[in-house]
Amino acid sequence: MRHLLDDLAAIVGREQLLTVDEAMAPYLEDWRGRYHGRALAVARPRDTVEVASVVRACVAAGAPMVPQGGNTGLCGGATPLADGRAVVISLTRLNRIRSVDAANSTVCVEAGCTLATVQAAAAAAGRLFPLALASEGTCQIGGNLSTNAGGVQVLRYGNTRELALGLEVVLPDGRVWDGLRGLRKDNTGYDLKQLFIGAEGTLGIVTAAVLKLFASVRSRATAWVEVAGPEAAVALLERLRAACGDRLTAFELVGDAAFRLVLKHIPGAVAPLRAQGRWWVLLELSDTVEGAGLEALLEAALVAAMELGLVGDAAIARSGAQAAALWALRENISEAQKIEGVSIKHDISVPVSRIPEFLARAEEALSAAWPDVRIVAFGHLGDGNLHYNLSKPSATDNPSFVARTADVNRIVHDLVDALGGSISAEHGLGQLKRGEILRYKDEVEMDLMRAIKRSLDPAGLMNPGKVL
Repeated sequence: MRHLLDDLAAIVGREQLLTVDEAMAPYLEDWRGRYHGRALAVARPRDTVEVASVVRACVAAGAPMVPQGGNTGLCGGATPLADGRAVVISLTRLNRIRSVDAANSTVCVEAGCTLATVQAAAAAAGRLFPLALASEGTCQIGGNLSTNAGGVQVLRYGNTRELALGLEVVLPDGRVWDGLRGLRKDNTGYDLKQLFIGAEGTLGIVTAAVLKLFASVRSRATAWVEVAGPEAAVALLERLRAACGDRLTAFELVGDAAFRLVLKHIPGAVAPLRAQGRWWVLLELSDTVEGAGLEALLEAALVAAMELGLVGDAAIARSGAQAAALWALRENISEAQKIEGVSIKHDISVPVSRIPEFLARAEEALSAAWPDVRIVAFGHLGDGNLHYNLSKPSATDNPSFVARTADVNRIVHDLVDALGGSISAEHGLGQLKRGEILRYKDEVEMDLMRAIKRSLDPAGLMNPGKVL
């Protein structure tokens, strides 16, 4: 492969081709530290032309390719396999905002832009890019598109798939498809961009995108609420939808075990209520109008919910700083879990109406098998997506428990399937669920996915070992 390394160095420059183990190390491990791969090299192209040239060189040498953005994925989708044959193609240097069209409410950005950079570019133009993730300072748009990222505002604005109007993609043979169109209506054949959104880099490398922008938010109301249980949370969601309509932007369910981990591990985290509940909701209303009276609207809705026994107590943020503190309790759950130690993680979705049933049945089955199991459940109740993570209270008991992951998955995933849900709501399949999905997807659906993969990537060089 010496010839390939020389070709890659000629394309991206010697300083942008990493071949030493120490330099490559950050690119070879996933955020959770679960997957550790090896690579022939890490190439850091600066633009789409260089990406395409890198791909053509790899194809000529028969070298697998692993596209990588901010490396914040949770399923090993951006980590190379352990055989050391692949070239990791880092998109970090493709970090330019190409254009903002405020009148069309669109922004054209390169794949290596962080989500926070895109949010800031939209704000500078008096617009909102609504995708919101805890990792927004480091995750990149290419990765958001490749995993169809969700986040906390899907309830109002939809997943990344619904926020993308056009893509630029380097195909597995090195050709470039320029689909950077900022059109809401374009009925001229297959919607090709949808093939690449959520494909985790297995069909091509997204290098740029045209994204939807929205009117800026000028007023918000945020609250941390104690609820009687998941059933009460679903009932509260419906009441708020009826009372507030699309102004209900976020509705997050937090189990008390998740909340306690944040208080334990995150400096400065403070419980906003004295109540000792089992379930909490973090919710937010937003409006494009200043002085929209959202706090009064929210307070009235919560008082009515209290009278019905759905809500025990509530804290409404009275300033931006207080709202940020409430959001920090939710956004730091994953970090607190990482500090606490390893756990068996699930990213599932079921119809919103069946979330209480899932939580009750899953807890009953898991507790029967492991009476001391600790269930850390939280997530986007408004769109039916829960992060359902399991461990033992003592770290010394965790290795033997994690060794039973397959048995735990049978309980959790089989129940999700029985309730009409999905075993991967927003994190993708990556390496983690590549085999697991075969149990739940119809064979016809799998055949269609394999046919698409063979058609676009017949040599199987684009991010092998992921998804399929």
